[in-house]
Amino acid sequence: MLLEVRRSEQGLEIDLTGEWRALELAQLDAALAAVNLANTPRVLVRTKGLTALDLTGAWRLREFLLQARQSGAEVQFQGAPPDQLRLVDSTLKGEGPPLCKDEKEIGIGPLAEYGLAEIGLYSVREWRDLMAALAFLGRVFRTMARAATSVRRLRLISVTRHIYDTGITAIPITALIAFLISVIIAYMSAQQLRRFGAEIFVVDLVTIGVLREMGVLLTSIIVAGRSGSAFAAELGSMKLNEEVDALYAIGVDPFEALVLPRLLGLMIALPLLTIIADIIGLMGGALLCRYLLDIPITQYLTRVNEAISPSTFWVGLMKAPVFALLIGMAGAYRGMQVRDSSRELGRLTTVAVVQAIFLVILADALFAVLFMELGV
Repeated sequence: MLLEVRRSEQGLEIDLTGEWRALELAQLDAALAAVNLANTPRVLVRTKGLTALDLTGAWRLREFLLQARQSGAEVQFQGAPPDQLRLVDSTLKGEGPPLCKDEKEIGIGPLAEYGLAEIGLYSVREWRDLMAALAFLGRVFRTMARAATSVRRLRLISVTRHIYDTGITAIPITALIAFLISVIIAYMSAQQLRRFGAEIFVVDLVTIGVLREMGVLLTSIIVAGRSGSAFAAELGSMKLNEEVDALYAIGVDPFEALVLPRLLGLMIALPLLTIIADIIGLMGGALLCRYLLDIPITQYLTRVNEAISPSTFWVGLMKAPVFALLIGMAGAYRGMQVRDSSRELGRLTTVAVVQAIFLVILADALFAVLFMELGV
């Protein structure tokens, strides 16, 4: 069943359902040919039940709507018409993308020398960017909610590949950084605490610092520079090569096919990387305490067990999915913004990395305030 037709006093109400693709063209022709448009003052089209629409289906739908208008019926859509149908209409009309307005067109040329115009332009640009980011966030969450209803929509094979790319391949650099940072923390703490004969508290500093803050924070910064830039570059290249437009044309949602698997993969990989960083960090602290402070490994492990509270490990770990979401959103958002040139690709990739690191540090500060208020 590709469409459901109901006749009322106002006219016909048509619900489009299923997949309108080239493979179902014969069924589409048969279903549309069975619709009687005689004495129909209005045709109301609903697309809520439409699961897929490619250019062939959009073209056939356009022909049917033209036939309805020629018979004297008024055609209306409940909601916005499908993007593919608008694409076909704009292409046949010869419409191109809207041109950007320059300063003279928006009437600010005479003010540019005073700097006021620059402030206004910057404010408007940032406000529009914020609104676009919120719209992007809303669409991502809507796509997540829709994908949660079907295992096929989650694209588990793609998610697994991104777990490997963002997680497994990042283990060596993450482990190395965690080891070096824990050694640095232990060494600097030992230099200060040795004056007071309190070398044993080096274990406390290393344990709490790594598990609560440094492990997840440094891992997230590494992933932001590594995977955040990769997301922006990959999606930006697809935009330049018109691969994203091709997905729209064949009726595939790019957010479901490209953005969501990357976010899910990163949200699974980053907590696992955080656990590895915590383990390697504690090992680095144990080695330095053993050879610099002559603290036996057994005593080190005992002190570690005494230093941590039941929430120490989980406080750090629960930050990881949030940081992963922020990193993935920054990379995917900037990648989907790429237009026109490879120079724009490089600029937005840099912006994605900077914003991802900033958001991670900001979120970590907010978490610190929250946990302090909760007494965790």
